[in-house]
Amino acid sequence: MKIFTAEQIYLADKSTIKNQQISSAELMERAATGIFDWIHRRMQGAQVKIHLFCGIGNNGGDGIAVARHLQDHGYNIGVYVVNYSKKRSQDFLVNLERLKERKIWPVFLEEGSEFPGIGRDDIIIDAVFGIGLNRNPDDWVGRLIRHLNDSDAFILSIDVPSGLFLDRGVGESKAVVKANYVLSFQAPKLIFFLPGTGIYSNNWEVLDIGLDPSFMASTETDYELIGKNEVLPLYIPREKFSHKGTFGHSLIIGGSHGKIGAVTLAAKACLKVGSGLVTAYVPQCGYIPLQTFLSEAMVITDEGEKCIEHLDFEIEPTVIGIGIGLGVSDKTVKAFSDFLSKNEKPLVIDADGLNILSKHKELIGKIPAQTVLTPHPKELERLIGTWKDDFDKLVKAKAFSKKYDCVLVIKGAHTITIYKDKGYINSTGNPGMATAGSGDALAGIITGLIAQGYEPLSAAVFGVYLHGRAGDIVVEKIGYQALTASDIITHMGEAYLDLFTRPENKSERASKEREE
Repeated sequence: MKIFTAEQIYLADKSTIKNQQISSAELMERAATGIFDWIHRRMQGAQVKIHLFCGIGNNGGDGIAVARHLQDHGYNIGVYVVNYSKKRSQDFLVNLERLKERKIWPVFLEEGSEFPGIGRDDIIIDAVFGIGLNRNPDDWVGRLIRHLNDSDAFILSIDVPSGLFLDRGVGESKAVVKANYVLSFQAPKLIFFLPGTGIYSNNWEVLDIGLDPSFMASTETDYELIGKNEVLPLYIPREKFSHKGTFGHSLIIGGSHGKIGAVTLAAKACLKVGSGLVTAYVPQCGYIPLQTFLSEAMVITDEGEKCIEHLDFEIEPTVIGIGIGLGVSDKTVKAFSDFLSKNEKPLVIDADGLNILSKHKELIGKIPAQTVLTPHPKELERLIGTWKDDFDKLVKAKAFSKKYDCVLVIKGAHTITIYKDKGYINSTGNPGMATAGSGDALAGIITGLIAQGYEPLSAAVFGVYLHGRAGDIVVEKIGYQALTASDIITHMGEAYLDLFTRPENKSERASKEREE
C-alpha cells in the first residue's frame, strides 16, 4: 500500500475533481458521508454526546459536514468552530451555510473563550487541523487540545490527529491530539508508523473516498506499507525435483564466551526459513552448545577459545550472516577487518558486526554491494549520527544507503527497510517481540532467504514480514509477556502457511459458529 505525501494527496484531489467531473465540495461531501457511515455502523443511533471540534480549513469542512449527517440521524451533537484564523476555505464556508440551514448554530471558540465541558463517556470528533498544518498551533489552540486530551473521552480524528505535521516531527507535544482512532482518507500517513508521531494514533483505518484510481496507481511514492499482498509476489515456490543444494548454504559467523545462544538462534532461524544448509562458525567454546542444541547445523570452530580470532574457513557458502554475539575484542575486530578485505559473498551484518563498523568506519567501504545491515535505533545512531526527528533520521538513512549501496533494516515497532531512496514499512509484529534474541532470529531469517535466491532487498522486506507475522501468530496463543525469540522461530512455518490463507469474511465465520 502506497504512502503519499501531502503534496501528492492534494494532486490526487485535483485529479479526482477533474477526471470525475465533480466539485471540491462534492468530494468533501463524499468524505463526510464515509465518516458518518463509519460512525453510524458502530453507534446505531446511541444517544452519547458527540462533540465536533472543527477548524476553518478543509478538515474543518469535513467535520461540519459530518455534523449535519449526525443531526439528520438524530444524534446528540455539539459543534464548535475553532476560529484560529480569519482565512476560511471555500468548502468550509459552503458546509457551514448548509449547517445553518438546518438551524444548527455552532459555537465559535476564540482566544479567551471558555472551553465546553466534556464527559469521559462522551465522544470527540477532531477536525481542527488536517494535512496542511505547517506551523505550531497558537497557544490558546494548544490549551484547547490539552483540554480535549485531558477529558478522557474517546477521540476520533479525521485524516490525522490535529497538531501533527506530515513532513516533520512534533513541534509542541502538548498541542497534539492523542487520538484513539484515526480515519485516514484513501491511504495511511507516514506519521502513523514513526516512533515520535505514531504515539498520537492508537489505531487507524483507511477510508476509501474514491480518489482517482489511475492517479493513485501511477504515482510513485517514497514509502510503501508492506502487508500480505505486497510480499506474496516476492515468494519463490519450490520445485518438485529440487534438493538441499538448491536452497543454498548459509554461514552464520559469530558468538563469544557467554553469547553462543545468539548464534544458535540465528542458525536455527536460518534453517526454519528454508536455507538448504547451515554452518555456524564459532569460537571453540561454542562447539558443544551448537552440536548439542542444533542437530541440523554444521559447525566450524575458530582457533580462538572464547572469541573469534582469525576467521578462516574452506567452505563456499551462498551467503554469510555475521556479527551475532561476535564481541568486539581487538583480535575479533582484526579478524572481522581481514574478512571484509577478502570476502565477496553476500552479507547480512548484525549486532557486534555493526558496532565494529561504527567504531571503524573505514571498514564500511569494504562491504559488498547490497549488504543488509540490521541495526536497532542505537546501532543506527552510531552508524549514521544523531538526528533531530524521525524524518531527519530517514533522510540520513537514505543517504547512508546510497553512499554505501547497502540495505538498512531499521528495527522498531514498524521496522523500516531502506534501500537508497525507497522505504518499506512493515505492518506485522507486536510489543511482545521486544525480547532478547528477536533480532538474532531476524538476521538468521534474512540470511536464509538470501541463500534460497532472494535478492537482498526482497529478503529483507520479506524476512521482516515473516518475522513479525510469526510473532503475531504466537502472541495470540501465549500473550506478549511470554513470547521468546525461540517461539518466533518455531512458528516460522505457520507464518509461511498464513501467506496462502484467505481470511474468513463475517458471514463465513458466523456460519461456522452456527455449525459448531
